[in-house]
Amino acid sequence: MPTLPNCPKCQSEYTYEDGNLLVCPECAHEWTEESMEESDHESLVVKDANGNLLQDGDTVSVIKDLKVKGSSTALKMGTKVKSIRLVDGDHNIDCKIDGFGAMQLKSEFVKKI
Repeated sequence: MPTLPNCPKCQSEYTYEDGNLLVCPECAHEWTEESMEESDHESLVVKDANGNLLQDGDTVSVIKDLKVKGSSTALKMGTKVKSIRLVDGDHNIDCKIDGFGAMQLKSEFVKKI
């Protein structure tokens, strides 16, 4: 019996085949083996201002004062941002900052702690 891969979303080991799809019974995520191979090759590479590789869940620090659109205060240099999430696009970091709420940052204005 071939061993099926763990779910890419929740890492559950109880995956099963349904036709050409792989299905996770715990989170209901569905995927194909081809999509897994493609996602391995197209992984998102995001680097901070110093060239360090960033990953989801990292803690970073802002390296310069940043104006925040819609706010009268600026995001100050040295502000710690915990549990970042990497996304595709110009502003490639999704995060929540105390006092500001949810926002997106450019990786060129942060450094990994």
